[in-house]
Amino acid sequence: AWWRTVRGAKAEEILERGLKGKEYELWRGCFSDEGNFGFGIDEHIDLGSKYDPSIGSYGMDFYVVLSRPGYRVRYRRKQKARLGTHHKKTKKETQKKFQTKIDDILTNKKH
Repeated sequence: AWWRTVRGAKAEEILERGLKGKEYELWRGCFSDEGNFGFGIDEHIDLGSKYDPSIGSYGMDFYVVLSRPGYRVRYRRKQKARLGTHHKKTKKETQKKFQTKIDDILTNKKH
């Protein structure tokens, strides 16, 4: 197992492919209280890759961490500080952004 951190345009492209594989529908339970969300796909073929018999078929998990500018203050080595409650992202705020910006659907059913 391995993981990668991807930011910027490449991250949006990969996220778009992953959501396309999920048919732009996410379960409401995929969102954490801190405003992050994650989902998984069963086969890498759903991302638009061609099937290679030597590799086989494998699944993939996506986890998206959203934060506001200045969130690094909490984790930096020097002069750490606490963040106010208004600076943190909330579950409802992330769900609303997910529905408006990406035009996706939130369902109450788990797939």
